[in-house]
Amino acid sequence: MRAKSSLIALPRRAHEGFTLAELLVSVFVLVLLIFMFTQLMTSATAITRSDHKHIDTDTQAREVFDRMAVDLAQMLKRTDVDYYVKQRTGYNGHGNGHGWGQGHNGDKGSDQIAFFSHVPGYYPASYGSSISLVAYRVNESSSTNAAYGRLERLAKGLLWNAVDNTTRNDSPYPIVFSPGQLTACNGPCDPWGSAWSAAINNDNNNASRDDNYEVIGPGVFRFEYYYILKNGRVTDWPWDRSDMPDQITITNPTNIGLSQVESIAVAIAVVNREGRVLIDAAHSANAAYGDILDVAADLADFKNANGNGVGGQKIGDLEARWNTVVQSIAQTGQTPSGKLIPPEAAKGIRIYNRYFDLKTVR
Repeated sequence: MRAKSSLIALPRRAHEGFTLAELLVSVFVLVLLIFMFTQLMTSATAITRSDHKHIDTDTQAREVFDRMAVDLAQMLKRTDVDYYVKQRTGYNGHGNGHGWGQGHNGDKGSDQIAFFSHVPGYYPASYGSSISLVAYRVNESSSTNAAYGRLERLAKGLLWNAVDNTTRNDSPYPIVFSPGQLTACNGPCDPWGSAWSAAINNDNNNASRDDNYEVIGPGVFRFEYYYILKNGRVTDWPWDRSDMPDQITITNPTNIGLSQVESIAVAIAVVNREGRVLIDAAHSANAAYGDILDVAADLADFKNANGNGVGGQKIGDLEARWNTVVQSIAQTGQTPSGKLIPPEAAKGIRIYNRYFDLKTVR
């Protein structure tokens, strides 16, 4: 007889859930993870924003220096041509103490330089030579000028023949190899100044205007240069004063040109776009706030600065001092001269320098 199978009823599995304590722990861990992720994203955003500021200024500095490198490499290096460079006399770029504030004693806030170079220039006529007059300056004319507080470059094409067609400052001019040609008329000799008066003037009069100027560094608001001589000395005059104490200029009493200069060291201060907008907006809204050239005015001259003292004694001193001023503005919100500047704008300012070997003949 077959045994009857029996069914054994299995116990039903109980439905289990999370306890309140487990839920609280899970929520706490989730909140902690979200907080950590938020902090990570905030830090990444801040780093990215800072990097973008630096990318902006880095790009501008590289473009400016690359352009200068071409111009200076092609410079016409002779003792019978003129240069407008920083020297003992005949140079009004600055040096009377602009460190006390832009415009002090009639000074300019930045250096200027002008020279002849084998680079293309603008020709109002359809013909010209392979030589141009090249000049660099930070425009200091008027805050209503679109180029105000920005680095400009002039490349003026010259004619081979010695014929001056007109006396207007925007016309082509001939190449004449003659010391003192650039600086012979330092000011408005006629209603439009001398032939190249815009290369040596920088204010709001006709003598400083030239349509061939173009903004090459929209964020570059401070431009300074100095010399490294062939004997290794670093100075703000293009000759050794201890060897030539009676030399007044590069053409007086001896035509030396830049023959004693091994390299020109150039330092620039660059502000990013956002920082420039912030400074302009604050200055427009409140007169207590300075503009971009008030910042430039407190960045000392090289070596013989009569305003804020000695700006530099050796390579790197000038740039280090500029960085100290910028960091101070970012912390205090004002320049050493007391002009208010938005601290966040100062954080977008960076200092750069480069050395250009002139390869001049001894």
